[in-house]
Amino acid sequence: MSKHTIELVVNDRAEQREVPARRLLADFIRDDLHLTGTKRGCETGVCGACSVLIDGEVVKSCLALAVHADGCTLTTVEGLAQGAELHPLQESFMRCGGLQCGYCTPGFLMASCALLAKIPHPTEHEVRAGLNGNLCRCTGYSQIVESVLEAAEKMNGN
Repeated sequence: MSKHTIELVVNDRAEQREVPARRLLADFIRDDLHLTGTKRGCETGVCGACSVLIDGEVVKSCLALAVHADGCTLTTVEGLAQGAELHPLQESFMRCGGLQCGYCTPGFLMASCALLAKIPHPTEHEVRAGLNGNLCRCTGYSQIVESVLEAAEKMNGN
């Protein structure tokens, strides 16, 4: 099996690792980097629980290979908080009930982060459209949308 050396920045930390050519990004994140916030859900790219950001773009890590992250900046849910201070999205998800069982939450947080970077003042419709690649079996989505809208207000000083 061929191996490749990859270099990337993960949650503001430089990493260099040797990985098999066919190593899935989700497995690399969870098993090699020991960042278990990224969840394995459907493993077919449908549920979005494995969503991470590569250079600010949402990527379903169960469908991407680790070698594709070579030279990139990777952000996982562990990279959102600054020390003990939660990211406004994390705070809003807790306050507004945007999480219940929590399994899908990391993926929703990462997709929401990318959405708010592109659309700082989204409408409800834009939030729903921006999160359409993520599934939740518990919340009914209203609380998730409310969480994102509240976080957008906080992040924009309102």
